[in-house]
Amino acid sequence: MDLAKLRDTPHLSVSAISDYMDCGLLFKFSRVDRLAPEFKSDALLYGTAVHAVLAEFYEGLKTTGQKMTAKQLQEVFEIHWQRLALDREYIKYKPDKDYDTLLLEGKELLSIFHQKIPEDEGEIIGIEQAFQFWLDGLPIPIIGAYDLVLEDAAKIITIVDHKTTAKAYVNAEVDRNFQMTIYHMGARANGYEDREVLLRLDCLVKTKTPKFEQYYSTRSSVEEMKAARKILAVWDGITKGVFIPNDLSWKCAGCGYKKACQEWFEGGEYGQEE
Repeated sequence: MDLAKLRDTPHLSVSAISDYMDCGLLFKFSRVDRLAPEFKSDALLYGTAVHAVLAEFYEGLKTTGQKMTAKQLQEVFEIHWQRLALDREYIKYKPDKDYDTLLLEGKELLSIFHQKIPEDEGEIIGIEQAFQFWLDGLPIPIIGAYDLVLEDAAKIITIVDHKTTAKAYVNAEVDRNFQMTIYHMGARANGYEDREVLLRLDCLVKTKTPKFEQYYSTRSSVEEMKAARKILAVWDGITKGVFIPNDLSWKCAGCGYKKACQEWFEGGEYGQEE
């Protein structure tokens, strides 16, 4: 299954659903109006670079059975960080960050990852593995991609999502994570309905002393039912053109649609002439 091809057809994605629930205007500006963002946040591009490195790490492990060295991980990160961020004027850095500081932080974080990753996590059966599934009452599929899929000796499936985060999670946050609930639904709809499925967040934590932490979780049929009801409500709102703003969202700080948002709150639609 090719994620790029899935994106070429009508769909809902995990990020689209989350954007709508976090802020209807963010969804409207980015996915309905398709406005170009005013900037991209350093955290977004940093996370993209780290994800690319980890995909290469696991691809090499799956193909050769050998792990990259810490130095190799750092070199690969520098390649991806240069590709994404070097001399890019549209990046908005936090006040105490810039290209060079994040380059050093990324290298240090990946060194910690290399030290802490368990030696044997089972067989790698998927890397950046695309999926899609349908809900009753939803005319288009939900699509996404698992960062990593593992299978252990007991045939238990573990769906792994990589996160770069400014602070460590607590278990309650992991158990409520909406994205992971959708991943569980996708796994059950794509061949794992009769298997035990675990969910795992692998978090590279960008604290003063970098950390790598793994959190395991599961989902019940009740939690899946609640998620399905939310998704159907999201679709109902989208089709009716209901885009409720949330200027208190945690996403506001890194949102690239501040001008459009301000114009909307002043009583107009972004880009329209008076």
